[in-house]
Amino acid sequence: MDSFPFFTGRRCTRVSRQILLVACIALSMMLSAQTQTFTVLYSFAGPPDGKAPDSTLLLDGAGNIYGVSYGGGASYEGTAFKLSSSGKETVLYSFLSGYGNRPDSVIQDAKGTLYGTTTYGGSYGQGAVFKADQKGNETVLYSFRGAAKSYGFNPNGVILDEQGNLYGTTVTGGQAGGCFGGGCGIVFRLDPARKETVLYTFKGGTDGGYPSGPIVRDAAGNLYGETAYGGDPNCYSPHGCGTVFKLDPAGKKTVLHIFTGTGGDGEHPWSGVVRDNNGNLYGATVEGGTGPNCTSAENGCGTIYKVDKSGKETILHSFTGSGADFPPIYAALALDEKGNIYGTTPEGGNQNCGSGCGAVFMLDPTGKDTILHEFSGGTEGATPGAGVTLDSAGNIYGTTGVGGDLSCNNFNEAGCGTVFKITRQAHRRR
Repeated sequence: MDSFPFFTGRRCTRVSRQILLVACIALSMMLSAQTQTFTVLYSFAGPPDGKAPDSTLLLDGAGNIYGVSYGGGASYEGTAFKLSSSGKETVLYSFLSGYGNRPDSVIQDAKGTLYGTTTYGGSYGQGAVFKADQKGNETVLYSFRGAAKSYGFNPNGVILDEQGNLYGTTVTGGQAGGCFGGGCGIVFRLDPARKETVLYTFKGGTDGGYPSGPIVRDAAGNLYGETAYGGDPNCYSPHGCGTVFKLDPAGKKTVLHIFTGTGGDGEHPWSGVVRDNNGNLYGATVEGGTGPNCTSAENGCGTIYKVDKSGKETILHSFTGSGADFPPIYAALALDEKGNIYGTTPEGGNQNCGSGCGAVFMLDPTGKDTILHEFSGGTEGATPGAGVTLDSAGNIYGTTGVGGDLSCNNFNEAGCGTVFKITRQAHRRR
């Protein structure tokens, strides 16, 4: 841009000649296109390397990237990995069956220790909470036991407070029966001594069931999240279409919003919620809304919603089911300091992948939706199933579940997934 000081920015508007003005506009458009930079930072190679990364990434102050892969590793049960700023990957830990396997999320404390959950494994085969240090030492902190005696199973990830307590939810368990027979899920706390406390057991029906995605915590210790079912029994009768909830430190639960699927409301949130500095909650539903191009089995193509502190819901966007405008399904959303919302969709967009290779999108505070990148499959990757992470400069990082190294067989798909980056300039000028 420095090579064209008179044809960019405010100076451009001061050029009086029409021909130069036309040239200015054309040049500005060209520069805008050139600033959209997509980079594959790493392609997974499969065992003993990981494959099928499927969790939101973490970034540290030195530019290292951390995450987990659902498959691969020395025992084919998944990995925890580190990717340096130069692109060098290190497998920190290969998960073992019986010690927690098929990891689905990871967080990090101030010392660099990683914490997360596994969908399966543990002492009872129902999932586990683990920690792994930078030297590759892994510890199973807790093994879930299933529905018996009010225990949950199949956890959704954890968050960490200042005292070292971990909080999370399980999709199912909690009490036998209800919610399709496997229990309706729980909210739990795991203290530093590994003692688990069930903070709340979902009952299904109007109470909600199947808590989905990550939860968030405010400074007062309140927890916020979603349930994919329950709420209004008239929506997806009799199971309900989901709720947004708040759980205070005393264990009192409040339903902030019940999804109805009517009037353009969403149905079945699975992404979890994110919270802004004003206490507003944001999430996505996989059905509902006013999108016109969905199959007859679906009531709309899904939504992005906002719920304020009083429980008032606003639909920010209804997905149309055309092009790359599809919901994120299980992927968490991300917020920047300007109120823009970022997410991924595992389908739609480029048709090299059958139902589409997926995309990264941004929704601004006015509800305008912008597709930042459409995946093309092949070595670029496809099917981003996890959310994205933003760095302090606004660059976007994420993973694709397939593609990359096409010599790697990934559950009968070509390529074992990638880590990618989209630079800030990719959405700076519109």
